[in-house]
Amino acid sequence: MKKLMTITLLLVLLSALAQKPTITCLVSAAWLEAQAQTKPDIITFDAPGAGTAAGQGTFGLGMTPSQAIEGFYIDGNGAFHGFLRASNGVITTFDAPGAGTGPSQGTQPQSINPAGAITGYYTDASGLSHGFVRVPDGAIATFDAPGAGRPGSCSPPVICSNGTQGASINPVGAIAGQYSDTSGVFHGFLRSPDGTITTFDAPGAGTAASQGTFVTFTDGINPVGAIALGFVDASGMFHAAVRAPDGAFTAFDPPGSVFTNNSGINPVGTVTSFYIDASGVLHGYVRAPDGAFTLFDVSGAGTGPGQGTEPLNINAPGDIAGAYIDASGVNHGLLRLKSGAITTFDVPGAGTGSGQGTTPVYNNPSNAISGFDIDASGVAHGFLRIR
Repeated sequence: MKKLMTITLLLVLLSALAQKPTITCLVSAAWLEAQAQTKPDIITFDAPGAGTAAGQGTFGLGMTPSQAIEGFYIDGNGAFHGFLRASNGVITTFDAPGAGTGPSQGTQPQSINPAGAITGYYTDASGLSHGFVRVPDGAIATFDAPGAGRPGSCSPPVICSNGTQGASINPVGAIAGQYSDTSGVFHGFLRSPDGTITTFDAPGAGTAASQGTFVTFTDGINPVGAIALGFVDASGMFHAAVRAPDGAFTAFDPPGSVFTNNSGINPVGTVTSFYIDASGVLHGYVRAPDGAFTLFDVSGAGTGPGQGTEPLNINAPGDIAGAYIDASGVNHGLLRLKSGAITTFDVPGAGTGSGQGTTPVYNNPSNAISGFDIDASGVAHGFLRIR
């Protein structure tokens, strides 16, 4: 759509040029200057120590209103480490106390609140995961949900965990997350700012290994404490739900869904994510607090299994950031305004092969976007897109 509009404007200018060349040249120059001023800037970055082999690199995740970005990087040994990129571009790396240093061990921040407090989880040398919260001055406290244990196994598409995972933190410091018990069943939890942990299960959640309740990462708890989540039922089907501040649950599936994800919730309780249809194609949805659904697909999204539209975050105004996967399996960025207008983009240097490309993760209230891209060598790099 953006390319077609640009071509149309160019044709109009060329037509006018034949009649009033002097005026048209002035208009053309002014238009080009305005385009240069309004074109979004994309800044890429790499955390110090990030690995440079396929499957390694820097993954930007959540962001504050002032554009500080949290995330993790994978080093040359396959271990995870946390980072905070300040609004001035300075990157601070950190590790939770007790984090392991072997492959698939280490520290994985997941969410940041406006004050700069970060939550996530770390995996120790034995493979057990634990939650953590890092306050703005850099101090890190760790925690475990009651009953968290070490399951025998877990499998995709659910998130695998051998313990406690902090998933999202809201402005007052309440943390929503999930844990797996000793039987490998997943449960949700809410950790209040004073450290008190309340556990919960969505009605209908299964009780076998790799089933249960899963809380949305990065953008899963809003300022009043409503929590976005999903659950796997006894038959292995994935559904979405919202837990209200009073503990009441509302489960839902968009029309045509055989798998419903839940990617984020904004201050008024609107949620967004993707659902998968019977053909394995991803489609975007928005669910209003009254339960009304808006379904959408991005032009250029593939229509085969594992392809389609993938919303990943919704901000306070109701605008959505995410990705779409084309027919070649390449990821591209999207920004969908509350009005329904969609802009697509790619990070310079992003790869163009299957599994590569641009993945926006978060948009703040002014629609600055954070995320990561995968280059042609399979290495991840963080990015910030500024309007």
